[in-house]
Amino acid sequence: MDEHVRVTVSSKYQVIIPLKIRTALNTHPGDKLDIVPYKNRLVLIPLRNIKDMRCFLKGMETTIERDDDRMV
Repeated sequence: MDEHVRVTVSSKYQVIIPLKIRTALNTHPGDKLDIVPYKNRLVLIPLRNIKDMRCFLKGMETTIERDDDRMV
């Protein structure tokens, strides 16, 4: 999702995350977000419960080629 969205900071420094973005990120009331300042912008990173992450890499290719000097 590379869609530009403009929001307004309230007098209480609150921001409403638009529905399109909440839906795309599967964000719900009570979810936690990390806010990271990066090059004069704010990046919101949804924090997920570790139990929700179970099997999210299922089927991922895990064999990699290693240099001989890295083999144990």
